[in-house]
Amino acid sequence: MFFYYCDLAWRSIKNTPALSVLMVLAISIGIGITITSLNVYQMMANNPAKERSDVLNAVMLWSQGPDTWTKFNQNITYQDAMGLRNSQVPSRQVASFRTGMAVQSDNKDIEPELESIRVTDSDFFGLFSVPFLFGGAWDKGVDTRASYQVVISEALNLKHFNGANSVGKNFYLNGKPYQIVGVIKDWNPQPKYYDPTNGAFNHAEGIYLPFSLTPIEEFDVWGNTNGWQFEPMGTYQDRLNSEKAWIQFWVELDNPEHKASYQEWLSQYVEKQKSFGRFTADKNPKESVSLMDVQQWLEYSKAVSKDNKILVGLSFLFLAVCLVNILGLMLTKFLKRAPEVGVRRAIGASRGQIFSQYMVEVGVIGLLGGVMGLLWAWAALSILSTHFDMAKSLTQLDLSMWFITPAIAISTAVLAGLYPAWVVCRTNPSIYLKSQ
Repeated sequence: MFFYYCDLAWRSIKNTPALSVLMVLAISIGIGITITSLNVYQMMANNPAKERSDVLNAVMLWSQGPDTWTKFNQNITYQDAMGLRNSQVPSRQVASFRTGMAVQSDNKDIEPELESIRVTDSDFFGLFSVPFLFGGAWDKGVDTRASYQVVISEALNLKHFNGANSVGKNFYLNGKPYQIVGVIKDWNPQPKYYDPTNGAFNHAEGIYLPFSLTPIEEFDVWGNTNGWQFEPMGTYQDRLNSEKAWIQFWVELDNPEHKASYQEWLSQYVEKQKSFGRFTADKNPKESVSLMDVQQWLEYSKAVSKDNKILVGLSFLFLAVCLVNILGLMLTKFLKRAPEVGVRRAIGASRGQIFSQYMVEVGVIGLLGGVMGLLWAWAALSILSTHFDMAKSLTQLDLSMWFITPAIAISTAVLAGLYPAWVVCRTNPSIYLKSQ
């Protein structure tokens, strides 16, 4: 019976092409706008850490003084980063910040160019599950005994070494040679949760340097630096000794007990710092520490802005307006076929069968509108990517949309078709039999 109704629906669509095209077009535009905003929102709300989300924790400390900021700073100071690195509790721990330098290799055909660089610890690659193409991270001993080693991305390796294994070769940063110890595969978590303070949807850095080189090379900071009091910065050491917060700190904690143990360690650390005259805010040590897993961290960092949520809501409102128009078109179309319905009722068709037939028809119209809406969404995302400089990761049509879109289109079309189908199935056959 279902396929018979499908056949009737297709014949009805062909018999009223203008009305049918208008309905499909109205649904497709509403669906296209809704899916575009929903896709961007979904890509922004993605948790790239997936099953490891609970064990990866961002560390925040209330190191500011009284009457300053009203919430935890996402970054910590250099002196706190060095203090936290002494803990033996976490399975892995990582301090990092963003810098940049001019890069070049022995390939003289390639001009030096400015690149974004992440200065970090060796645990960075294991903690964030960074895949390697050649080699690996520098030895853990380099985290305390600085060495001029570097990990580069697959793209840089392809550009400077034609994709060959470059481990052991030199790579030059601001003219200084660094030995390549690893080449990572294409890796670009979105949102860039390990450092959303420098743009949650910026591309991951292509170069990684040991954090232990920071006081030696006096790396510039290409990111946010926050300070709650005036401190003169005559030398780089002044920055290292200051209360300026500019370093992101992550730890890996395997279970809730492990997390509780580390929180206790952090409280003891803060208590010790208070005895040195730091952490002067009116908070006890436990209130001065915060651990957030990746999902909590993304919400705290507002990776998905409130504007995006409003945009999704507005797009669904626009879809509702489209449905009201579709409802009117369907009512016009179905009432035109009232005589045909009267005849069918007279020869024995029940109201339920008439209602089912029209529901199948609106479902087919909804499906066609959904397919066209998917094409609108794909085109809109392409335009956003090419003409409005939006991150490509946000403008890729997610695989789930190929299933969500038809479901939304059919269900909304069926919703809009309920009233017209109900009206037409209540047709009194005697009226039309007399008229004929």
